[in-house]
Amino acid sequence: MCRIYLEAKKGPMEIQVNENSLEAIRERIRKMPDNELLRYGQAAKYMCSPEANLGKAPRPEFVVQLKEARAEWLRRFPKLPLGGFHIRPC
Repeated sequence: MCRIYLEAKKGPMEIQVNENSLEAIRERIRKMPDNELLRYGQAAKYMCSPEANLGKAPRPEFVVQLKEARAEWLRRFPKLPLGGFHIRPC
């Protein structure tokens, strides 16, 4: 298991992610072409937004997907700027 700590309005929140599912997400994202990765990241970002969650905290699985999409984008394009999303790594 991997513990991921999220910053929430009421303080840090902890979730656990199965290593197998995390590796499956990473593998899937690695195989995506750039334009598909961009769309995937945009969808994950929206699913983490207050609008998509009716003002509540985002579902942990969407946060993990966004984190992994951003990590892959930065791996591919290390010099491009990327807006902040505060997630402490595992």
